Parts: sequence; structure tokens; C-alpha cells
Amino acid sequence: MIGLQFACEIEGRMNGHAKNMHLKKSMKSIATLLSFLLLMAVHSTRMVGASRNHPCRKTLQRTFKLAKVVQSEASELFIIYKASQGEGSEFLCTAPVNNIPDPNISGLEASERISSIYTHLQSFIPHLKRVYEQQTDLQLPTSPMLPKLLGVSANSRNLALSINDFYHRAFPNLPLPEPAGGPTTLPPPLNVFQQKVYGCMVLKTYKEFTSNVSKEFKSFRGKVCRRRMKTNALF
Repeated sequence: MIGLQFACEIEGRMNGHAKNMHLKKSMKSIATLLSFLLLMAVHSTRMVGASRNHPCRKTLQRTFKLAKVVQSEASELFIIYKASQGEGSEFLCTAPVNNIPDPNISGLEASERISSIYTHLQSFIPHLKRVYEQQTDLQLPTSPMLPKLLGVSANSRNLALSINDFYHRAFPNLPLPEPAGGPTTLPPPLNVFQQKVYGCMVLKTYKEFTSNVSKEFKSFRGKVCRRRMKTNALF
């Protein structure tokens, strides 16, 4: 009887041990499954954030390329302009001219700097148009500067549209302010020399501005849209 009882106790202990081992294996399997599901959820969230972020990166790339085109065209236009003004053209860009937009970009945050670029660009476009109107009276119809001026003006308008699109994709909750102070102030009627000076200063300043714009958009790559992707991942 004692031997039978002992055997029963041993069997009970072994069964209990087996049950504990089975329970531990089950808990380990559950923990592994939960870890896998968590990793899948994180991966899915990142994929959703990346897919939402793709239009932002695509628009940024397009805007950066267009900014480089406008910068190159503005530099070429400035050279052509000076060459077309005759003797003393090197002195045309030394006289002060009022009401020309500042080529420098302001703001601390990326949204503020993009807004500054946009408003400055909107202010420059009427000046480019005025220079073209003046030069059509001063240049021969066959002058290569006139179609170059038209091309820079057209691409500048396209750049403004692209910046507007990019801004709203990168900062959908922030309105893009329009230029303050109403319409751009243009100069009154000028004599021939004053028109040459005005045109030279506008194109010189615009060349500097477009160079700054290209540098800014180069710095935005890997920053602005990546920050938006992180924000998407949180939600």
C-alpha cells in the first residue's frame, strides 16, 4: 500500500511538472505572438506614414528642381542684360533703387522660411514684368534678352505655384500668408538711364534671391517631409 501511495505521489508530481512546462511553453508562445503583432503594427504604421509622405517628398523634389532652373536662368539673364546695355553697363547696378524686394529669406521655422520665399517671389514677379515692358521699348525686337525675360517670368510664376502646393502638403494646418501691404509698389515713369539702372538692380537682386531659394530648398530635403512622416506615424 505504501509503495502504491508513493507511486501515485510521484505520478502526481510528474503530471504537475508536465502541466507547468506546458503552461510555460504556452505563455512563451503567447509572448512571441504578441511581440510579432506589435512589430507588424509598428511596420504598418510606418508604411502608412511613408505612403502619406510620398506626395510631400515628390512635390519638394519637383520644386527644388524648378528652383535650380530659375536660378540658372536668372544668372544667364543678368549677364545678357548687362551685355545689351552698351557702354558703362558695369556702373548700372551701383545706383540705389527703392522698393525692390529684399533677396534675403527670413524666418526661423521651415514653414516661416517657405512663406518668406513665396511672398518675396510674388513681389518680384511684377518687377520682372515692368523690366520687360521697359526693355521692349529700348531693345530691338530680335534681342535675345526679351524672350529670356519672358522665360524667367513664366518659370517664376510656375515656381510660385509649386511652392504653394508644397507648402500645403508639408503644412496642411498652416495657412500660407499672402504678401502684406497690398500690390507690389512699382516705380513711376523713368528716363532711359533710370530704366537701365532699375532693370539692372531688379535682375541683380533677383539673381541673388534665386540663389538663396535654391540653397533653402536643398536644406529642406530630408527635413521637412521627414518631419511630416514622423508626425503621421504618431497618429
